[in-house]
Amino acid sequence: MHDDGPHGVDGDFVRQMQDWRPLIANILYHMPDHPHVLQSFTWQTLDKAPRFPRLIRFLDFWSHSIDGMLHSVRIMHGASIRPAEYRFVDHELRLN
Repeated sequence: MHDDGPHGVDGDFVRQMQDWRPLIANILYHMPDHPHVLQSFTWQTLDKAPRFPRLIRFLDFWSHSIDGMLHSVRIMHGASIRPAEYRFVDHELRLN
């Protein structure tokens, strides 16, 4: 779901321009009915390092609202929008 920011611009795009980057969280949790069994859940969003406010809010929600106790969380966080990179061509070769 994309929410529109000012002037109809996609909110996710605006956040990325403000240094929010894609985050993937791989969450291992104990299954409520079988606590010795771990289940994996993958969650993706945009978040801002180093505090990761969305991830912290989501994990807080999880710990208060979902029965599966958290075991561990592994995150991958990267850049998505970068300045354009240009490379000029020194030679052109045409084959007919």
